[in-house]
Amino acid sequence: MYTLPDRNALRRRRHMRSRRRLAGVATRPRLSVFRSLKQIYAQVIDDQTGRTLVSASTLDPEVRPQIAAKKKTEAGAVVGEVLARRALAQGIAAVVFDRGGYLYHGRIRALAEAARSAGLQF
Repeated sequence: MYTLPDRNALRRRRHMRSRRRLAGVATRPRLSVFRSLKQIYAQVIDDQTGRTLVSASTLDPEVRPQIAAKKKTEAGAVVGEVLARRALAQGIAAVVFDRGGYLYHGRIRALAEAARSAGLQF
């Protein structure tokens, strides 16, 4: 009998495969993205110290009113803009993009492009 593969386990394998090459340093931290069925979360991480420098998600009080009647892809773009503004305010101009094992499509792509247009360099 054929059983369907666990999609999240496959995503985690893809993520770990890409994480072998990706690492955020103090000069160029890692922008990590996680998406659930309803929300999207993004954070800028310095892997050398293991600290989150900046974060944004659809659950933030600043973001919630902006995404009230928008689709999930548009909400991802709003999160990308907010994250880029917060990162630039802390002096972070360049990041390494970690898509978290997800395809560069839909919400992930919208977040990345919005962050780029707001001034972050990938």
